[in-house]
Amino acid sequence: MIDLRSDTVTTPSDAMRDAARNAEVGDDVYRDDPTVAELERRAADVVGCEAALFVPTGTMGNQAAAAVHADPGSEVLVDSEAHVVRWELGNLGQGSGLQTRTVDAGDRAVPSPERIHADSHERSLHRPGTGLLWLENTHNARGGAAVPVDHVRAAADAAHEHDVPVHLDGARLFNACVARGVDPAEMVAPVDSVLFCLSKGLGAPVGSMLAGSAAFVEAARRTRKRYGGGMRQAGVIAAPGLRALENRDRLATDHANAERLAAGLDALDGVSAADPETNIVVVDVAGTGLTADAFVDACASHDVGCVPFGGTTVRFCTHLDVDEGDIERAIDRIEAAVESADRDTPT
Repeated sequence: MIDLRSDTVTTPSDAMRDAARNAEVGDDVYRDDPTVAELERRAADVVGCEAALFVPTGTMGNQAAAAVHADPGSEVLVDSEAHVVRWELGNLGQGSGLQTRTVDAGDRAVPSPERIHADSHERSLHRPGTGLLWLENTHNARGGAAVPVDHVRAAADAAHEHDVPVHLDGARLFNACVARGVDPAEMVAPVDSVLFCLSKGLGAPVGSMLAGSAAFVEAARRTRKRYGGGMRQAGVIAAPGLRALENRDRLATDHANAERLAAGLDALDGVSAADPETNIVVVDVAGTGLTADAFVDACASHDVGCVPFGGTTVRFCTHLDVDEGDIERAIDRIEAAVESADRDTPT
């Protein structure tokens, strides 16, 4: 199987497994795990923040950030296609008592300053007030778009004019930085907190990092505990995370493979592939006469993994467990899958 469903399917390297086995550990709830502490120090340094917190999942980190930044009942200003809106089970409402004010960020992938000014509201007798601006980079649902740092800064500056804090869901932050040629600390500087995953393109088996000011991280640590994220001898999963941080520069290889994949798929009859900015390739398969689900099933029958992304759109994601040869083989298999797929015949 050439698994292109997501970069979360990567398996830990031998070096990561060795690091886990040999990790020095302690009880992290008591702040006694030296490997976790080292990971948190290193992660904070990479993104230029005062402190960082190791969390089991990106969703937990995002939700902890929201709970720290915004009062219950207040509004989160967020793109309508953001991951937190589409794929985190309504947790802004369930977990933190927040409500979303969604805007269509379009190709920009983050709300424009004009939209932020128009939709930010002060707390009053009748209105809950805007409590948080939510940004995403790269933007998953918008084809892995790498948002330029100028757009991040412009959005954050607009929110700060209204005394609204800004959280950046940077699950694939380093993909954006590599694509834009920007240092992570520069990309993160305009915002108040950032979440990035170790378990996507960086290849760790588990874990994400939430970073910001020391005061923010201390509050998030308490919130993590409330969500059940207080871990004990967590060094065994933090140690592979330290190795994962060393994989940042190789993300350019994933981007190059995504370009090869997109070009190959776009050349197939009935398939239209957008030019990828990072490691996510989104294709429209309407011209094949197949639905997204049928296309995905056909690919699976030819040992290629991908996921439906809409009625006739499908997502592929490159990662460190696939190389250029895998991409070429995947294209050949997908071509065969499309040619042999069953199609409903009108009666």
